[in-house]
Amino acid sequence: MGGVLACLAACGGGGGSTTTNTTTGATATPTANFARGADVGWVTQEEAAGYVFHDAAGTQQDPFALLKAHDINAIRLRVWVNPQGGWNGAADVLAKAQRAAALGQRIMIDFHYSDTWADPGHQTKPAAWAADDYATLKSDVYTHTHDVLATLQQAGITVEWVQVGNEINSGMLWPDGSYQNFGQLAGLINSGYDAVKAVYPDALVVLHLSNGYDNAMYRWFFDGVKAAGAKWDVIGMSHYPPTSGWQSYNTQIGANMADMVTRYGKPVIVAEVGMDSSQAATAKAMLTDLIGRVGAQGANGLGVFYWEPEAWPGWQGYTMGALDSSGRFTTAMDAFMF
Repeated sequence: MGGVLACLAACGGGGGSTTTNTTTGATATPTANFARGADVGWVTQEEAAGYVFHDAAGTQQDPFALLKAHDINAIRLRVWVNPQGGWNGAADVLAKAQRAAALGQRIMIDFHYSDTWADPGHQTKPAAWAADDYATLKSDVYTHTHDVLATLQQAGITVEWVQVGNEINSGMLWPDGSYQNFGQLAGLINSGYDAVKAVYPDALVVLHLSNGYDNAMYRWFFDGVKAAGAKWDVIGMSHYPPTSGWQSYNTQIGANMADMVTRYGKPVIVAEVGMDSSQAATAKAMLTDLIGRVGAQGANGLGVFYWEPEAWPGWQGYTMGALDSSGRFTTAMDAFMF
């Protein structure tokens, strides 16, 4: 337990051969409904800054269409409450969702419940909610979740998955929803869950943690929120293995996925994955292996989402996209073409 708790301040980010043995992290061909996904929260901001995207021949194209050409059939979009510049706010999210939906791509919405990044080291309340007590925060979560999703629904957007919180190993909306109070954290989760179901009854609610290889931490967290009465449909994981030794991390996340399915009776999804964009061949090998390990869960392995593959190298300091310096997708994205 001490090691798990010590991890909380630091952990976070940011088809193979067929077999039936899922307990050893083995691989299998994914189901036909498998989500081949990409998180593209930055795309409109990059476009506004003048960045463009090209196909293999060097022709400028819409990045959503380029992703579809790489068999990306699902898009993940983060939501911030009152973000600076409006990026990842409700209007920006709607614009991106409409572009994805026009191409037939499925949609995951990722609520951060913050005005900026939320992860295990940062779960800052939105400024507008800063003085609110716990009871009011539950109402805030419900209203914000409901209103954003209702805006999407009214625009004709179908949402298939919704994250209630982003990498919530350490809780959310600190200090009220800290991991130190699973009861209050579960209450906030359930407010989000209920709001999702009120708008999209068939959408799957995802609880998402970082470090998908860390089975002890996942058991600790989900045992805790389950005992506190939290409701969820899917266990989401982040996965950012190093370029050296990624095989061990993939084996561990494969075993953890199998354990989560067995222990909680819930399907799993890799909501984020990434690797150094300059190591594209290694990233492709890692992704191919990872997709097979999620596929080994059968119907309980829902998909894999690459985090910001359209990020230009070094954009906002990020180096784990899947774009080269000429604005073309690297061979890493070929892993989704199976």
